[in-house]
Amino acid sequence: MGLKIGVIRGDGIGPEIVAEAVKVLDAISGKFGHTFEYEEILMGGASIDVHGIPLTDEAIARAKAQDAVLMGSIGGDAKTSPWYKLPPEKRPEAGLLGIRKALALFANLRPAKLYPELAKASPLRDDIIADGFDMMIMRELTGGLYFGKRYTEVVDGLTQAVDTLIYNENEIRRIAIRAFDIAAKRNKKVCSVDKANVLDSSRLWRKIVDEVAADHPDIECSHMLVDNAAMQLVKDPGQFDVVLTENMFGDILSDEASMITGSLGMLPSASLNETKFGLYEPSGGSAPDIAGKGIANPIATILSAAMMLQFSFDLDEEAKAIENAVEQVLKDGYRTIDIVPRDGSDFVQVGTKEMGDRIVERI
Repeated sequence: MGLKIGVIRGDGIGPEIVAEAVKVLDAISGKFGHTFEYEEILMGGASIDVHGIPLTDEAIARAKAQDAVLMGSIGGDAKTSPWYKLPPEKRPEAGLLGIRKALALFANLRPAKLYPELAKASPLRDDIIADGFDMMIMRELTGGLYFGKRYTEVVDGLTQAVDTLIYNENEIRRIAIRAFDIAAKRNKKVCSVDKANVLDSSRLWRKIVDEVAADHPDIECSHMLVDNAAMQLVKDPGQFDVVLTENMFGDILSDEASMITGSLGMLPSASLNETKFGLYEPSGGSAPDIAGKGIANPIATILSAAMMLQFSFDLDEEAKAIENAVEQVLKDGYRTIDIVPRDGSDFVQVGTKEMGDRIVERI
């Protein structure tokens, strides 16, 4: 099978961790007889350095011509990088919003799974995570506060800022349908998170989710206010399967969910449109403080590549091969610095490249 993959290496540790994911994909292509064609695309700070802006029309066109896009981390040190002396719309992160909009990537999937071998790295008590957890955060990605009208003005001599939160029923329905479809392949539970006791947008959100739930009688649907959800994630994370929520709530809750696993370096993500096309990236940031040191954890990016095989290419066996290889590497005791055990357990500390090599060996 010949598949075209756009590769955005990004900034900071991005090029290092993407290199390992590509290496793993090459191992998959060799084992299963696929052909992956890679197209390099500039975005973020790397694009600013060349073009003066974080995302060009050419980059968007090249991304659209691919079957999927694999991306590293975007951004730099906000205190020292010259990128952050530019207006907000020309900074690296503006490229993220731009490409999500241009590619119509409305569904963000962020799995949060606690690997037994990394339980000691979780900040939660042993009794809370005794049975582990494996959830999928489904975040709507192209609506809400981040894409509403915003402005700052002076009223009666006082400066005030306004951000508008807008959702229409179609935006809510399509992400809800995707959440229920994914839940059907997992543990058949959807928890929709909103703030329906305060916000009109959340009351509409809840109404539409209930309508979608009625079409999926085999899926258990529940609702939870976002403040309670934030508490429940650290009190009893094992209760969640698929967590469905809007853009800002999803941004916050997915970061919380990722940290209770022990390390952002372990967690992949996918952003999908209404076709099979998706953009796949690690959940963590660009970590400019460790860029170039060869110590970054590439597993999140490698697992993002596995998600790409599953969700965009329907290559479930190949995706599972990567997931199994990652689990075996952890069982064998290999650790990058961010997941070194703190309880005195035996381990072998490795760098970015060697972690990629060890995973390839097990495919």
